[in-house]
Amino acid sequence: MDWTEKYRPQSLDDVVGNPGAVNSLRMWADSWSKGIPEMRAVVLIGTPGIGKTTSAEALAKDMGWDIIEMNASDQRNAEAIENIAILGSKFKTFSEDGTFQDTKRGMKTLILLDEADNFFGNADRGAIPVITKLIKETKQPVILIVNDFYGLTRKCSAAKTDTLQIKFSKAKTVTMVKALSKIAENEGVDVDVDALTVIAEKANGDMRAAVRNLESLCLGQTRVTAEMASQLSERDKRSDMFALMAAIFRSSDPMAARKLMMEIDTDPQEVELWVDENIPYEYPDTGDMVRGFEKLSRADLFLGRVHRRQYYGFWSYASDLMTAGVGSARMSNKHSHDYIRNAAYLGKMSRSKSVRATRKSVVLKLAVYLHTSSKRVDLDILQYVKYLAANDEGIRVKITRELELEPEELGFLIDKKPDSKDVKSVFAIIEAPASEDVPVKKTKAVVKKAKEPVNQTDPEPVKEKPKPADDSKPKNQASLFDF
Repeated sequence: MDWTEKYRPQSLDDVVGNPGAVNSLRMWADSWSKGIPEMRAVVLIGTPGIGKTTSAEALAKDMGWDIIEMNASDQRNAEAIENIAILGSKFKTFSEDGTFQDTKRGMKTLILLDEADNFFGNADRGAIPVITKLIKETKQPVILIVNDFYGLTRKCSAAKTDTLQIKFSKAKTVTMVKALSKIAENEGVDVDVDALTVIAEKANGDMRAAVRNLESLCLGQTRVTAEMASQLSERDKRSDMFALMAAIFRSSDPMAARKLMMEIDTDPQEVELWVDENIPYEYPDTGDMVRGFEKLSRADLFLGRVHRRQYYGFWSYASDLMTAGVGSARMSNKHSHDYIRNAAYLGKMSRSKSVRATRKSVVLKLAVYLHTSSKRVDLDILQYVKYLAANDEGIRVKITRELELEPEELGFLIDKKPDSKDVKSVFAIIEAPASEDVPVKKTKAVVKKAKEPVNQTDPEPVKEKPKPADDSKPKNQASLFDF
């Protein structure tokens, strides 16, 4: 049996991640025991593979409800929904053995409409009024499952005003690792913790994909290592993004591009970068280019409002403008025959990732050492420290020793490679035993000076002895190290 089915949660307590969403769903279900609640239907929102359908089915088992399910593979026109969902939601419930039971006996049937945002194609004609009627008049609990909530509410306003919306998020890596560890233990396979972490990270929050990857690694094996897990490929976004760009710039259906964007597991900010990179090449006509950038700039305004107001509903407007808006900006017959380009900004950020991480580490160490904020160090202090370290070897040694810098961090400060001669010489000075002799000799001299005045009763030698000591000490030894 497929592990995704074998280990599908049988109760809401077994659902991985989303504890807030699960509790909200349970509270809504409990409200049905007191009669028909104000919100008769629930919409579960989120990307594929994060447990929406599983949670709905687990809820039905916890509550002892039967299920009437309609998904994209079923015929879902107005007549089918009327005959199955509407009648089932008003008059009868279906038991597991196929017999009908009256709702007056207190039994409930969960009406589950999966992929409800895809209800409204040519094959689903007349579905909108029937769905609205179902949401407003149902006497049985109804759950609608969507990936694109905006796509549903654009055509069915009742889904926004007369339903309880519950958003599911991607499971965290730590939570996924715990669940995968239990599965591996039940299957009798020894899987390293590092391997489980790699599997969870590459699944990118998709628990279903993580379980399938674990199953593929465990087949015929008694032990799975991190090296084996590293061979797994991450969810490929590049091909999806190329398809999305082709739909935006080279398709005659702008709304198809918008729909495709909802199916791609990526952020609107990344799509914005791709569109920005390709507009100048895909729109040879100046007017088309101007209109395309106008739409993209408006999308950027909405993305900015998302960050300022923390209201993610603006993502829908930004998505419309970046896809359908930019796609409809072409007014001329000029088309590009060039290849679709990657977002250059993402490539630059990827190449500079290690440099930015090193800079952040140095800034943090300086902030702790100087008792100030990392922002002030980054903006005001770092440039001067870099100049001093690059031009004075003594300061380089002092900074490296006091801040406990790594070769990469020192190389960043002086703009040299970690294995360069200048970096190696600093660590050679710090690690050399001779560098410890100086403080040892000074401490011996201090001890002698401390002992001699004790043995002598005459105070005059005490005044005379410091003079030759001061004369014998070279004046050029006073430096930054003495402070």
